[in-house]
Parts: sequence; C-alpha cells; structure tokens
Amino acid sequence: MTKEAGAPLSGGMAGLWDVQRSHLRVIVRDLVVETRVGLHPWEQHPEKPTRLVVNIEMFAPVGPGGLQAESTSSIIDYDHIRDALKAWPTRPHTPLLETLLDEVVGLCFDNLRVDACRVSILKPDIFGEAAAAGVEVYMRREDWAAARNGSSG
Repeated sequence: MTKEAGAPLSGGMAGLWDVQRSHLRVIVRDLVVETRVGLHPWEQHPEKPTRLVVNIEMFAPVGPGGLQAESTSSIIDYDHIRDALKAWPTRPHTPLLETLLDEVVGLCFDNLRVDACRVSILKPDIFGEAAAAGVEVYMRREDWAAARNGSSG
C-alpha cells in the first residue's frame, strides 16, 4: 500500500509532496522568535513583542546522485533563514502574520533546489484556551513566482 499525498505523517502533519518522485525534506522546527506583530490594540505595544513559533519545511527533488551532496553548494542550507528570523525583534511593527509568512517563503526559494515549502507561524500566547493561533502555507515555487508576477492559476 502506498501513502497518498496529503495522508497524515508522524506528528499529525500531512504529506504534501508528490508520491511519484523522491524528495528531500529539510526542516526547521519550533524556532522561537519575538517581534512586534498583530492588528489588535493589545498587540501594538512596542515594549511587549509577540512570541512566535516558526516551522519550516523545504522540499527538493532527489537527483540521480541520491542524497550525497557533491559540495556545500548543493545542500539546502537553512542558516540564512534562521539568521533572518533572529533579526525580527528589531523590525518595525508588522500588522499581519501573512506578511511574515510571505517573507519566509521567499527565503526558502532563495535556494534554487527548493521546489516547494511549507511554513507556519504561530502565536502560542494569544489565547488562553488554545495552544496557539496562526497561519500556514504550502507553496510551490511556480505558484509563488506567478503571484510575484501578478498572474494567477
């Protein structure tokens, strides 16, 4: 029996890659950062930034050479993404999480090997009755590029 695309994997996350192709999934999980974000008046106090939890998955096809990296230039490096997120505490107030989400997606696609990514940004402290609230996107490079060029579909 084969696993269908979208079928749950461990940890309750859905498998979103093409089951007909082999992929490498590079993960940054539960990166915690503070920044000033939110629409509500109580989120707009510069002295009280919002704690965010960021999860990133980058999907890249596995080439004919398999998983063996021929050089450091052929790996999917997540250091530049981590470095960018570490700078978020100094950024100006951002009203929407979607703005931050789009920024992280763009950082994922800085690596030309990445053909899709999944990014979530959660506010774990926003509601007392919920573990977190936030946004998540699964984005293919071609869809992201089309959105940048103002086309759809």
